[in-house]
Amino acid sequence: MTPRQYWRYGQWAGGKDPLENPYDVRKALDEMADDVLSGNSAREALNRLLRRGADGRPGLDDLRRQARDRARDLRRQGKMDGTLLKVKELLEKAVEQERHALFPDPDDSARLAEAELDQLPSDPARAVQELQQYNWRSPEAAQTFQEIQDLLRKEVLDSQFKGMKDALENASQQDMEQIRQMMSDLNDMLDSDAKGEHTPEQFQEFMDKHGEYFPENPQNLEELVDQLARRAAAQARLMDSLTPQQRAELGDLMAQALGQAGLSDEMSRLQANLKSARPDLRWGGRERMQGEGSMGMSDATSALAELGELDELSGLFDQNYPGATLDDVDDEMVERALGSAAVDNLAQLREIERELQKQGYLQRTSEGLTLTPRALRRLGSTALRRVFADLASRGRGGHDVRNSGAAGETTGASRAWEFGDEQPLDVVRTVRNAVLRSASSPAAPGSSGKRRVQLSVDDFEIAETERRTSTAVALLVDMSYSMELRGTWGEAKTTALALHSLITTKYPQDAIQIIGFSDYARVLTPAALAGHSWDMVQGTNLQHALILARRFLDSHRNADPTILVITDGEPTAHIAKDGFATFAWPPTRETLAATLAEVERATRRGATINVFMLDDDPRLIYFMQEVARRNGGRLFEPKPGRLGEFVVSDYITSRGAKKRKSA
Repeated sequence: MTPRQYWRYGQWAGGKDPLENPYDVRKALDEMADDVLSGNSAREALNRLLRRGADGRPGLDDLRRQARDRARDLRRQGKMDGTLLKVKELLEKAVEQERHALFPDPDDSARLAEAELDQLPSDPARAVQELQQYNWRSPEAAQTFQEIQDLLRKEVLDSQFKGMKDALENASQQDMEQIRQMMSDLNDMLDSDAKGEHTPEQFQEFMDKHGEYFPENPQNLEELVDQLARRAAAQARLMDSLTPQQRAELGDLMAQALGQAGLSDEMSRLQANLKSARPDLRWGGRERMQGEGSMGMSDATSALAELGELDELSGLFDQNYPGATLDDVDDEMVERALGSAAVDNLAQLREIERELQKQGYLQRTSEGLTLTPRALRRLGSTALRRVFADLASRGRGGHDVRNSGAAGETTGASRAWEFGDEQPLDVVRTVRNAVLRSASSPAAPGSSGKRRVQLSVDDFEIAETERRTSTAVALLVDMSYSMELRGTWGEAKTTALALHSLITTKYPQDAIQIIGFSDYARVLTPAALAGHSWDMVQGTNLQHALILARRFLDSHRNADPTILVITDGEPTAHIAKDGFATFAWPPTRETLAATLAEVERATRRGATINVFMLDDDPRLIYFMQEVARRNGGRLFEPKPGRLGEFVVSDYITSRGAKKRKSA
């Protein structure tokens, strides 16, 4: 009879809230925002967060450091010529034992045998081959020579099949035939898989028959191939890491050992199949191993296979490839290389990424990992807070508008509501419309004649107001590579996001479009801007940006047009007659003329062009002074860290001046 279980409950004694989210994702998002506003993309910002870790937990940098320390320890285990040195040692021992047996024998045959031993080649592989037919006089020498054969067979097979040494202990000819049959069945299964004919039943049948040779107990053919291919690739790197002489000697010894065991053909076939199945592995290249001792071929292969996994893990921990995600990291590989604690740390880092997605801050699209609209709103708010904090710290005052977006004074008239209207509702007329409509409809059954007044979309009316002056702002942001080189791209991104957030939240009757330009110009959504690093291209095509700005302003004919330009260089590119951008530095007359022509068109459109210059290059200043002369706009040279303050202040000041002028 199962004993009863009793549970006792008591008052919570403090500590971490058991009901809170496992991670403060808002804090994590704010940390990412710092990186995004510094100029990085969302993917780069998340990578930096995961590398640092969060809430005091180890990050990917800690895991990468552990992998680097483990790799350093492996490389200090010793050199990789242990098997070759052991063969030479046993060979010298066998010859010495044989000489000791021949010396007291007065027969001429003993002298001939001694002469044969004297003429053995220095190459251990050739010496072993010649001694295959030698008639040993010393039983001890014959036994020592047999140890060479057993050693080579064990080392070669164990370097391919981990744990084979135990299976080959005191192996008979029948045991070797079973190994040959296992390799043949394995190759047949790999051939079937290459043709697309492999089935799970075939793998299970193979494991039932030969599972004793695979102590790691793979669960499917993919796992089996992964284990074998990694060791085969490590063995190939081992051979490449030896000197040419050592490589030739060990290669000949391996060939002899496999040939005598009847495994040469199957081993060659297996190597080819594994390389074809996993071409992504590193099947060559030198590895630098250090240390006082020497490792046998099997141990060296295991060390190199582990080094290969550590290198692969370092790349996965870096997460610097398209579509990267921590789910790409194999937990079993991490546990083999770094232990179970590293697996727990990795799981915690995965949880951070999952929580950011679960709580609606990150999303995976065809373009990779991006910020959601919810995250972008928080990012824009953060950028705006930074700008206003700078304004307040310099005594410029706040700019919070409590009646933001409100319409002008009411005229006393009303009209039916239409989608997109921002004027206040006329509540009295709206309810009156609903009452009149309900009066003409029959009462509901069982309502005892009572009628409910239910509002419908058609009932709504809005109070017409005096029209307030609205502004259309085209914000042109230089995204050329020089912005990153000068360290101004992050500040430009912050400013653009802050101004966009200000206009969309505080002045919704205004309109803003962000236009990025380098060799070409393009319209940027806040998401695209936040996810963009910079353009590593040549060209500052202000002409194309002004063309797109005019198109935006033309779509807002009733708004006051304003163009704000953030740049650190003079125009060096323009759209030629063939429709493609042409670049030249120093700027050509054609580029300058094409750009100034767009300035003239924007001026005739009535747009004001205000330029914020992020460099004091005389050529830039001279050109922008010409822009100001033709347009009547203003030039600003904000000091580092004050771009956002200048741009936002200019927008608010200009908007207030236009409002007073219209009044």
